[in-house]
Amino acid sequence: MTILSVNINKIALIRNSREGNTPDVIQIAKDCELFGAQGITVHPRPDERHIRYTDCSELKEIVTTELNIEGYPSDRFIDLIHEVKPHQVTLVPDAPDALTSDAGWDTLKNKSFLTEVISELKKTNARISIFIDPVEQLIEGAAEVGTDRIEFYTGPYAALFPQDASRAVSKYANTAKFATQLDLVLNAGHDLNLDNLKYFKDNVPNLSEVSIGHALISDALYYGLEKTIQKYRACLK
Repeated sequence: MTILSVNINKIALIRNSREGNTPDVIQIAKDCELFGAQGITVHPRPDERHIRYTDCSELKEIVTTELNIEGYPSDRFIDLIHEVKPHQVTLVPDAPDALTSDAGWDTLKNKSFLTEVISELKKTNARISIFIDPVEQLIEGAAEVGTDRIEFYTGPYAALFPQDASRAVSKYANTAKFATQLDLVLNAGHDLNLDNLKYFKDNVPNLSEVSIGHALISDALYYGLEKTIQKYRACLK
């Protein structure tokens, strides 16, 4: 079974659009776990437009499955990881003003930087994953910087899937095998949804975990949160 980690950034975005604490991010995280989520993902941005840094500390106190914190490894982010000590840290190469993650790391150009950052973050005993595109040279570079996992950036897969599902998944399927040979565990995320998730899972070997936020929270507006999480879990069986 591939693990489903629910990204609750969109819940925080709605909360932040008004004063107060509605919807309650902490309660939603508890409910996601109650309804079957096997992890909670958050991605605090420098402007805190959705998840706030203080949310991360509160979530660590109540998450009973796995807390995954994503972000660019700025000094402030690294300090947060040392404070919160999440189960997993996912490093993304986003610019401070990025709307959303839209590319993986160039592990060749950033080899020294990533090696240093990962070494520092492993002092917290967190598992480290890095966001990456399905390119063998970059995956080989990921193994060299000391990460435990890679997270496939699946935006291109989702964009091509409606036109040609087989071609959309082929690079991910092939490079997944290569990553496994390098002892890297595989995560995936970005634009995965109820239409394309099962096909991705069925065709990408050794997929350990997916983190899904935007599509899942959007689907919950129609199906309700509990039924939506059950639908996504069913895609991963």
